[in-house]
Amino acid sequence: MLIDSHAHLDFSQFKSDRDEVMARALDTGITQIINVGTDLASSEASVSLAQRYPSVYATVGIHPHDAKTLTSEALNRLVQLASDEKVVAIGEIGLDFYRNLSPRHQQREAFRQQIRLAIELDMPVVVHDREAHAEVLKILQEEQAHRVGGVLHCFSGDLEMARGGLEMGFLISFAGPITYAGEKKQAVAAQIPLERILVETDCPFLTPVPHRGRRNEPAYVRYVAEKIAEIRGISFEEVAEATSENARRVFGFSTT
Repeated sequence: MLIDSHAHLDFSQFKSDRDEVMARALDTGITQIINVGTDLASSEASVSLAQRYPSVYATVGIHPHDAKTLTSEALNRLVQLASDEKVVAIGEIGLDFYRNLSPRHQQREAFRQQIRLAIELDMPVVVHDREAHAEVLKILQEEQAHRVGGVLHCFSGDLEMARGGLEMGFLISFAGPITYAGEKKQAVAAQIPLERILVETDCPFLTPVPHRGRRNEPAYVRYVAEKIAEIRGISFEEVAEATSENARRVFGFSTT
């Protein structure tokens, strides 16, 4: 019924009850979950989770926070991990000019190197963008990321940025913040084509209303889909069907 297109079930917040979290997701009608790597250890853990749980798929990549760790050896390890049949994308990669946990020049270089890797491997990319909208689009354009496409995850830009991503073949993914009052993302969700929208939790972060303030988990992606349905004036079922098909298309897995 629904696909959570971006989760971090390997994080320590799920250490004590991961099986229960997975059971709740399945009970809520979540058919697939994309578990997203953020560094080498997390990427390895994502692949392990995908091997353990039939409904989980993995991505592998180095988050901009850890861009300073991207060595040639790390790139080679990402190539090895990406060969697993349940790895569906390179990510989460991009720029984070809010926290700046890695120097910006290293973020830019790591972003470019991993886009090139994705093109070499013919895999989509999952893009992190925080307060770096114009530069993220610029690098995606310069590195010809349209050749593989992917996802602008947890979208926080404006309609102009969304259109820039759409022109390169990217999908726009919305998370819990779309359920918060006064969010400009709601205007974006109302105006872009439904066939280019994904839903996600980014769990354990960004918990949607009505559970805001608690740990997020894949079962809560329903609230994101319900909010998009409300914004667009269509049924929840229509949003669930469309976003699930969109996820299967961009990540290249089947309904089984």
